[in-house]
Amino acid sequence: MKLGIIREEKNPPDKRVPLIPEQCKFLMERYPSLEVVVQSSEVRCFKDDEYRSANIFVVDDISDCDVLMGVKEIPKDKLVPGKTYFFFSHTIKKQPYNRSLLQEVLRRKVRLVDYEVLTDKKGFRIIGFGHFAGLVGAYNALITYGKKHKLYDLKPANRCYDLKDLKHELKKITVPDVRIAVTGSGRVANGVIEILKVAGVKQLSVEDYLKGEKADTPVYVQLEPGDYNEHKADKEFEMMHFFQNPLEYEGNFRRFIPFTDILISAAYWDPDAPVLFSNDDMKKDEFAIDVIADITCDIKGSIPSTVRACTIEEPFYDYDPQSETEKPPFSGEKQVTVMAVDTLPAELPVDSSSEFGAQLISGVLPSLLEEDRLGVIERASITMDGKLTMNFEYLRDYVE
Repeated sequence: MKLGIIREEKNPPDKRVPLIPEQCKFLMERYPSLEVVVQSSEVRCFKDDEYRSANIFVVDDISDCDVLMGVKEIPKDKLVPGKTYFFFSHTIKKQPYNRSLLQEVLRRKVRLVDYEVLTDKKGFRIIGFGHFAGLVGAYNALITYGKKHKLYDLKPANRCYDLKDLKHELKKITVPDVRIAVTGSGRVANGVIEILKVAGVKQLSVEDYLKGEKADTPVYVQLEPGDYNEHKADKEFEMMHFFQNPLEYEGNFRRFIPFTDILISAAYWDPDAPVLFSNDDMKKDEFAIDVIADITCDIKGSIPSTVRACTIEEPFYDYDPQSETEKPPFSGEKQVTVMAVDTLPAELPVDSSSEFGAQLISGVLPSLLEEDRLGVIERASITMDGKLTMNFEYLRDYVE
C-alpha cells in the first residue's frame, strides 16, 4: 500500500498533519510493504525537510497513492477519482456548506472515511483532536473574559510554543470570581477541565452550583447530558437511550442560566437533541451568561448566538440578543461575547498532531494495514463506489 499525506489547502490554512515525521518512519519500519509519502507544503507545522530527515519522500503529485490522509476538508477539485480518503468531512450532520463536497465525493467514486465516525464496537469514538480543542477552547474562554472586562491579557494560544508554554502563561494571571458551566464529559471536556484546574478554578457539584452562592474564588460545574436533559415522560435518564432517541427528551439547561458567567460548550450535539437555550431565553433579564466559548461550533445549533465560525486570527464577536444580530467584539456590556473557532487544535499544531497520529497508529491503522476484523474502517466509510454506505443512507436527501 502507498499512503500519501495531503497538503492542507482549505482557507484559512491549517498547519496540522495526521502523522508527524517520526510516526511515518515508525509505520514503514513496522509494515515493510507500506510506503508513506508526503505532499510538499509551505504551511505545515512540520517542514518538508523534517520529513526528508526521517527518510520520507516529499512529492508534489500524490495521485499514485492508494490511500490519502489529510485533516480538514479536501477542495472538491483536488479529489482524485477512485481513491480512499481520510479527513474530517463535516457532512454527517448535513452541514449545508459541505453538501457540494459530498456530492463531488460520490461523483468521483471516492471512498470517504471520516475520522469523526471511526468508532469501537460500542459506538464510541476512537480518534480525534478533541482533547486539544478543549485545552485551547478553555484557554480562549479565559482570554475572552479578560479582554471583555479589561482584567488581564493572555498571549494567544497560537503564539505559545507548545502546551507547556500555554500553561505557563496561565500562571501569570488571577482568574476573577466567575462561575463557569462546562457541558460534556468526553475528550473535549477533559481538555477544558485540565486548563481550568491549571488556572485555579475550583469544581462545584451540580447541587452546590445551583445554590448560586457567590464564592470568593472562581468555580466551575461539569455537566453531563443527564444534568441538562430530561425525558419528556419523566422516565429515568439513560445515556445510551438519550443518544439513540434524542427526540424523546427536552432540555433543562435553563436552570443554570442565572448562575453562570461563562459557558464552555464541549459536548457533542445531535441536531435532533434539545438545544441548550433559545433566542427568547437570551432576551430575559435572568440570562446572566456573559461569555460563550462554543467549542462544538455547531452553526445555529444548540446555542443560538453561534451564527458563524470565527477564525484563529479573529476569534471573537459580540451577539445582541435583542436584535438577534452579530456585533463587533467587546462593543457593548449587554451583549454576549462569543468565541466559536472551529479549528482550535490548529493553534497548537505540533502537540495536537503528535497526539492525533498516536491515536491513528494504535486505534485505526491496524484495521487499514492488516485486517479490518472489528469493522473500524467499514463503519466509518461514508461512501463507496459512488454510493452512500448503509450506515449513512440517511444522507440521501441531503446529497440529492
